[in-house]
Parts: sequence; C-alpha cells; structure tokens
Amino acid sequence: MGGRGTPATLALDRAGIAFVLHSYEHDPRTGSYGGEAAAELGADPARVFKTLVVTADGRLAVGVVPVSASLDYKALAAALGGKRAALADPAVAVRSTGYVLGGISPLGQRTQLITYLDASAAAHQTIFVSGGRRGLEIELSPADLLQLTAGRLAAISAVRSGT
Repeated sequence: MGGRGTPATLALDRAGIAFVLHSYEHDPRTGSYGGEAAAELGADPARVFKTLVVTADGRLAVGVVPVSASLDYKALAAALGGKRAALADPAVAVRSTGYVLGGISPLGQRTQLITYLDASAAAHQTIFVSGGRRGLEIELSPADLLQLTAGRLAAISAVRSGT
C-alpha cells in the first residue's frame, strides 16, 4: 500500500484503500500519455484507463475509459442525464482538478467531479489510473475507485478506429 506525493495517493492512504504504485520515466515527446503508460508498464491497454474531463450541458464531469478505446461523448452525456458532452478546455480541466494534463487522476481532485467509469473495468480485478503526475500510475480495484470517487459504472467507451 502506501504512496506519497500526490493528492491521489494521499486520498487512498486516508481512506485505507489498498493500491500499488507504478512509476516509469515519462518521455515528454510522447503523443499518448495512456498509451505510453500501458507500454512502459507492460500492461494490457484494456486495463489502463485515461481520465478525461468533459463539459456536459454546462457542468464538468469525468469519464474514465481504457486507453485502447475512445470516450463516447453521447453515452456519457446520456449517463449524466444530458444531451451533449465535449472535452473540457485544457485550462479548465487543470484548474478544476489541480493536476497537469497527462497526469489528471480521478482521485484526489481539487474539486471532486462527477465520475463515470467505463463498464469494461468490471471485467478486471485491478485497473490502472493516473497517480496524479505523468509517469505515475495507481493500480487498484474498480470497486475501490468507484467508492473513493463516488463514481458510477456506465458503458461510455467506443472502439477506437484505426487501432
């Protein structure tokens, strides 16, 4: 267990939730933070999840989907009870979560946003999410992630074309 240094790991420690930290050397030239994490950790991309901050009908929310897929904005908007969702402005995402792009964690956000975890996570005993900075991943159970974020499961991913 245990970790130090980021609001995400501190939140897990405070809640007494078991997790494993994985770190790797982040390459600043990378185009895909999630893809880099999966490759560096030697993990199945279906178990490595990216955290995307969206704006849905005027409010911010978080969609957490596998790096092997894309966020289905229409499905997330529907899960939120709205009509439209789009990726939030990067500056807004950074300001509301307190994290840098490529290091946004669903855990320990400055303002805890409504969080939806893709239903595919339920098929895995553990998944990986950002630990709050580039090059740091947290491995934990999907149930623990949902508990700590007060999140919900929903089918919010779409198969990425061209991969």
